[in-house]
Amino acid sequence: MLYIGIDLGTSAVKLLLLDGGGAVLNTVSREYPLCFPRPGWSEQNPEDWRRAVLEGIPQLLAGFDAGEVAGIGAAGQMHGLVALDAGGEVIRPAILWNDGRTGAEVDYLNGEVGRDKLSGWTANIAFAGFTAPKLLWMRRNEPENFARIAKIMLPKDYINYVLTGAHCTDFSDASGTLLLDVEHRRWSPEMLELCGVREEQLPRLFESWECVGTLKPEIARELGLPPGIRVCAGAGDNAAAAVGTGTVGNGACNISLGTSGTVFISSAGFGVDPHNALHSFAHADGRYHLMGCMLSAASCNKWLMEDIFQTSDYSAEQSPITGDRLGRNHVYFLPYLMGERSPINDTGARGTLVGMTMDTTRADLTQAVLEGVAFAIRDSLEVARSLGLEIKRSMLCGGGARSPLWRRIMANVLDMELTLPVSEQGPGVGGAMLAMVCCGEYPSVDAVCSALVRVSGVVLPEPELAARYEPRYRAFRQIYPALRAVFPRLG
Repeated sequence: MLYIGIDLGTSAVKLLLLDGGGAVLNTVSREYPLCFPRPGWSEQNPEDWRRAVLEGIPQLLAGFDAGEVAGIGAAGQMHGLVALDAGGEVIRPAILWNDGRTGAEVDYLNGEVGRDKLSGWTANIAFAGFTAPKLLWMRRNEPENFARIAKIMLPKDYINYVLTGAHCTDFSDASGTLLLDVEHRRWSPEMLELCGVREEQLPRLFESWECVGTLKPEIARELGLPPGIRVCAGAGDNAAAAVGTGTVGNGACNISLGTSGTVFISSAGFGVDPHNALHSFAHADGRYHLMGCMLSAASCNKWLMEDIFQTSDYSAEQSPITGDRLGRNHVYFLPYLMGERSPINDTGARGTLVGMTMDTTRADLTQAVLEGVAFAIRDSLEVARSLGLEIKRSMLCGGGARSPLWRRIMANVLDMELTLPVSEQGPGVGGAMLAMVCCGEYPSVDAVCSALVRVSGVVLPEPELAARYEPRYRAFRQIYPALRAVFPRLG
């Protein structure tokens, strides 16, 4: 049988066709625009997602027997607020995960309501990207739109709604709304009351591999697929990527260098970071995980290459950065181009280059960006280690992981063994693997991961180079505290 994985990303949807043995038979990517109406705001039109998926699936299936497709699983960007009216129409553009407009709402939640209460209700504190602060912002700033809301959902859930008509979500994605009681896997009555929403406005909760419905007849005809194809609940992109890399069970780690950057640590039991620097979320395998998320990772390198250097030849820009330069760069970069979540939770933080001199080169700036992202990933890893978690190795995935130079920098900044999955299509593969469980191809998420996940290589830290990076990381750690009070005055 064949399975379709959907990775609804921030810049494009990536569609994958897998067979039951996990082989990727075809991929299709369709881009859509990202809108920044004001500084720090980030929105998208869900209609663009719908069009990209419905036009992309027939392209994905070209040359294959559509009658062999058994199931569909979607992964997607988390936290985005998609609001529909009573007729099922989108009320306003979706407010995305990297949107920073909710500073006042976050201050209210964490300050006036209180971090301890929030953590007790949801296992997390408020971050600007989460869904609940967006609802409070909408209620305050767009009361007419807020009053029209009949259905609240997350981005990948909108795709499932288009495909099946089901108003649903999964526990992993719901964990990032600040509306879910993560420990007890139910909507938090306290948070619903606080945000002024009713439980019937929220989607029904499912485990990621559970079937939420089958394709609507008219959608099946449009896609050229037979009726009865099962659609599973799917997962948030990071949880799906963890499934795609086999990061399930207790104590496994996955680091992703995508548009955002994440440190994902799976856990058999529920636990909360007492400092709330890491998120405590439900996992797509039915268990839990801790996660540190930085808002700008590979997107920092994309910004420097394409917007500043005006080039798309990333390899050429990295080629002058030879091994003797690593751990010796005099330029530092704070990768806070969209503010930052983990571990500093500061929407006012900004991207910053520090240490430039008259002899600073393009290669120095490129190296500083790659290293700055690695240092920021380590910030979250250090929080996890401070909790007593012993993390000696990790999977590494995401677009940034394709760079041999960046992989080497990461291994030595983190001083940790990094393994590379055979497939780099983490969220989409994870979505398809969840669909396989949904359709009975495999009995559990653990079983499908054990059967299909393979490693393509290992990057080991080099003791001398890792030692050179230690004082660089300590210097990096001093820059943000020194500038924290300055950022708000920059406007």
